[in-house]
Amino acid sequence: MDAFSYARASDPDNAIQLVQRPGSYFIGGGTNLLDLAKAGVVHPLHIVDLNHIGLAGIDELPGGGLRVGAMARNSDVAAHPLVRERYPLLSQALLAGASPQLRNMATVGGNLLQRTRCPYFTDPGFEHCNKRAPASGCAAREGYSRVHAVLGASEACIAVNPSDMSVALAALDATVVTAGRRANRRIPIGDFHRLPGDTPQRDTALEPGELITAVELPPPRFQKHAIYLKVRDRASYAFALVSVAAALELDGRQVRATSIALGGVAHKPWRVPAAESTLIGAPLDEDRNARVAAAIMAGARPYKDNAFKVVLAQRAIVQALRRAGDMS
Repeated sequence: MDAFSYARASDPDNAIQLVQRPGSYFIGGGTNLLDLAKAGVVHPLHIVDLNHIGLAGIDELPGGGLRVGAMARNSDVAAHPLVRERYPLLSQALLAGASPQLRNMATVGGNLLQRTRCPYFTDPGFEHCNKRAPASGCAAREGYSRVHAVLGASEACIAVNPSDMSVALAALDATVVTAGRRANRRIPIGDFHRLPGDTPQRDTALEPGELITAVELPPPRFQKHAIYLKVRDRASYAFALVSVAAALELDGRQVRATSIALGGVAHKPWRVPAAESTLIGAPLDEDRNARVAAAIMAGARPYKDNAFKVVLAQRAIVQALRRAGDMS
């Protein structure tokens, strides 16, 4: 790891001021940044510590929504009574991610910003990675592609987003609240993470020096029928090959509203609202669920080692919808 300077921010405004120095990085729990720095993937010159700026509260919003501070720890959010009661999908996704020790350290803001676990990105021994070294190429496209994207990829990058929490937030239509030197913003979660295009080094819509201050959840709709299904190589700490956040609002067996988000298949949590909406107004049905799953995966472009993900994702969607519908 390279040498760097350290500064402890006292409040959000102070943090934004301190991070303006070239080569500066924010740090919360450090569960991703420190690993990348040790491996030589990133080279921070200045570290701005956010652990003393507040922003760890979990508070009700007028109208029934919830505001989760960016510095709230993943374990605290997963266990919070209001999250468990009103947004069980989020609690399930957080508990499916990482180990208890990492959840005790990791923050909501940091989870949103965690980098891909593509091995060609995390190992500088691989020369060709457009995300780590722009314009160098993408070794994954010709290499071992088992864990890589089948949707939304580009010639420049086929990496996937690793966050379980972000998949649940996408299904819940969350909003990311930020503060910056020029303006504060409210970014819909669907616009927060980016597809790689020809600039895969940019993971999110954040501008340099912009600070995530909170995530806001709308009034709950899916308390009773929501499932986070994570398919991985082992039941212990592992990233998703495919994950599904499936949420339903039911009147008996009739679908009144639905939301389906996928993880492990793209550079960002993946939704196809047009496909989801075909469930509305009809009773839950295995054949209809299968057609929706096929429609969600219709644009898939697998590589030589990950074609199994297309079928796996379809089956996972059908199973998640079945399980969500069977909840009482």
